[in-house]
Amino acid sequence: MHPLSDVRVRGRQSPSACRAQRVGRQPLEPTMTPDQIHVVRSSWPAIAGGSVVLATTFYRHLFEIDPSAARLFAGVDMAAQRSKLARALGVVVHALDDPDRLLPVLAPLGKRHARYGVEHHHFDSVGAALLSALADTLGSAFTPEVRDAWATAYAIVAAVMRRALTRAEGPGHPASSQAPA
Repeated sequence: MHPLSDVRVRGRQSPSACRAQRVGRQPLEPTMTPDQIHVVRSSWPAIAGGSVVLATTFYRHLFEIDPSAARLFAGVDMAAQRSKLARALGVVVHALDDPDRLLPVLAPLGKRHARYGVEHHHFDSVGAALLSALADTLGSAFTPEVRDAWATAYAIVAAVMRRALTRAEGPGHPASSQAPA
């Protein structure tokens, strides 16, 4: 089963989530409402226009919040990394209501992060850094509604990537027992 098969958009489930319900399993949270998806997408043009600033600010916040994350980027071309972050955010924004399109991007990304030394606690640091960078980038347009919508979108991304990371770590890996349910 695909890691995002249990993630759904409120009011519109993915085909795999519908199958999960038919076999007696409930889709896992988080979910996004169509309004939240609209809010994320509506804020995206202003963010995408300043994607270099957003990415630079994101990594500054991340390394301040979690110095252990900074070690993961030793020797990394940060200009290329910032570009990858901006592209990944764009893919997520455009596929929020289509889990079948989002899965092929997020699951392999989560698996690759296991090779980079990412640990489960890093997802919390990344979420906090992303919200801070979005607040810096959007300024007064970063309303509570925008914050909540982006936080929910990130929660979906993190849930998929955490499960993929756990699978990549394998059952004997010490961090796999720390993975959230």
